[in-house]
Formats: sequence, structure tokens, C-alpha cells
Amino acid sequence: MTGATGPGHHALCRLDEIEDGEGRSFTLGEGPDALEIVVVREGERVYGYVNSCPHTGTPLEWIEDQFMSEDGGYILCHTHGALFRIEDGHCVAGPCVGDALCPVAVERDGTDQVVLVLEQPGIVTG
Repeated sequence: MTGATGPGHHALCRLDEIEDGEGRSFTLGEGPDALEIVVVREGERVYGYVNSCPHTGTPLEWIEDQFMSEDGGYILCHTHGALFRIEDGHCVAGPCVGDALCPVAVERDGTDQVVLVLEQPGIVTG
């Protein structure tokens, strides 16, 4: 489910549609300007990033919505095995150590919706 919500926000899904410790991808916009993002849930918190490895620019997952390391502690780029901290997207292992995923502001609203915060440079919602 995606759609409009309160001012300055765009609904992506309900919190319970993302398993705790997992990620889910979303496409913002259409055509060549579309932007793929990943939202990762950690307990009651959500974190958003552009779905692109800073090393090669490839999507992070090979299988749809499979973003996490085996132990669930990191976001994993399946191309070269880079590991990124969930809370800030900083790469701690792999070929791009010291780089970071590009953050996208997401949050929970008062109705347990996960929403994209609009007014972000470079974010197109279609």
C-alpha cells in the first residue's frame, strides 16, 4: 500500500508489513526517474536508504526484499558482501568500508504507518 497521508508525508506501508529485523523495497516515482529505496525495521524503529551500494551502484539485494546479513545485524550488499550498520548506513566491512548508504527520511506516524518524509532533496514521489 502506498499513497498520500498527512502534509509533508507519503505513506509507504503499515509497520507490521515489514518483519522485525527485515527490509522491504519501495519504488518512488516512475520511469527513468524512479528511485528504489529500502526501509529496514528494527523493533519499533524504521530506517530508510536508497537501494544502491556505494561501491558499484547496484541494488543491495539479489532476491526481492532480502537485505539483511545472515545474523540480521547488518544490511548486506549481496554483490560484494559489504555490511552496513542499520542505524546509519555506514559500511563496516567489504570493499566500501568508510562509505555509507544514502539516507532517506522515513518514520512512523501516529497510526503505525511507515511514511516517507517529503521535502528531501532528490526525492521524487511520482
